[in-house]
Amino acid sequence: MTRPTAGGVTVTVRVAPRASKPSLTVDADGTLRARLHAPPVDGAANEELIEMLADAFGLPRRAVVIVGGAQSRTKRVRLEGIDGPRAAKVLGALRAV
Repeated sequence: MTRPTAGGVTVTVRVAPRASKPSLTVDADGTLRARLHAPPVDGAANEELIEMLADAFGLPRRAVVIVGGAQSRTKRVRLEGIDGPRAAKVLGALRAV
């Protein structure tokens, strides 16, 4: 789920830490899922999520900010410097994977 904000979009991500193979996908119901290799200890999983989203959306790491759910499996992440259509295009490509 994406929501436009001033200067970017906010996405909701469902995170699964300690996955054997890291991946970023969109389920059939539209849920963005991040499977992370890092454990949820000392912010390691959050750092991996930021790096993964920055790479996927073509943004610098500083443009990816966790704004809600930092200690939860469901997180709200703000992507700065990207518009809704561009975010939808990236999410559409992740759905096709």
